[in-house]
Amino acid sequence: MAAYDDRDGKIWMDGQLVEWRDAKVHILTHAMHYASSVFEGERAYNGKIFKSREHSARLLKSGDLLDMPIPYTVDQIEEAKTAVLAANGLTDAYVRVVAWRGAGEDMGVASARNPVRMAVAAWTWGAYYGDAKMKGAKLDIAKWKRPSPETIPTAAKAAGLYMICTMSKHAAEAKGCSDALFLDYRGYVAEATGANIFFVKDGEVHTPLPDAILNGITRQTIIGMLQAKGITVHERRIQLEELEGFEQCWLTGTAAEVTPVGQIGDYTFEVGDITRSIAEDYEKLVRS
Repeated sequence: MAAYDDRDGKIWMDGQLVEWRDAKVHILTHAMHYASSVFEGERAYNGKIFKSREHSARLLKSGDLLDMPIPYTVDQIEEAKTAVLAANGLTDAYVRVVAWRGAGEDMGVASARNPVRMAVAAWTWGAYYGDAKMKGAKLDIAKWKRPSPETIPTAAKAAGLYMICTMSKHAAEAKGCSDALFLDYRGYVAEATGANIFFVKDGEVHTPLPDAILNGITRQTIIGMLQAKGITVHERRIQLEELEGFEQCWLTGTAAEVTPVGQIGDYTFEVGDITRSIAEDYEKLVRS
């Protein structure tokens, strides 16, 4: 694949479609210096973006949490996404919506006088973890921890929250792993670098409380699907040493979809019936 700044196609930017290679910002864009940026990752299946309006609403919420009101409505964001898919002739695609503080009168930490800008891009993107989606991903345990909600708005899908994700995933890949598992600031199991996590024990499912992590849209969808199947779901704080007693594990996220996990550090898991069943059901749901 060509580099992401050197492709054919169209990107929606500040209200209009522009040529892919012309979708640029100035070097003194505030977001580049101070991480004043929020985004959404979404997938389109058969021409329809799964949970599209929920993603658009969360983008606006993330902007509000960063004191960065985004000057578009949910309906306008939906129209932009539809236009991008059509302009690029895409039906199955990954969709990235990003909003940020642009260049303006302010170049210090404060940026209230700088415009809030938005762009939408879409491209084809296969399985996020490659063949791990079939045989089970291998995860490292990150040295960094997810921060306290008293230090940063953890409910926002904000670019700044992903700095330690990049560092941790680089370290994991250097060890031959697909991703890394974070603990939170208290030492409880939190999430992977871009996905929520689930465990199975004795036919019941356990997943971390989203009190210091993003409560993913896919996460919420999977919990509802499990409960509809009559499977008990425990949302609770999970100690790392509990992983020894869990039998199955999987990750969820828009990019990850439902990806089984075979190993986290020294802990191993089977790709069992509940994991396979929920992965198959999710695939059917998003394409229905």
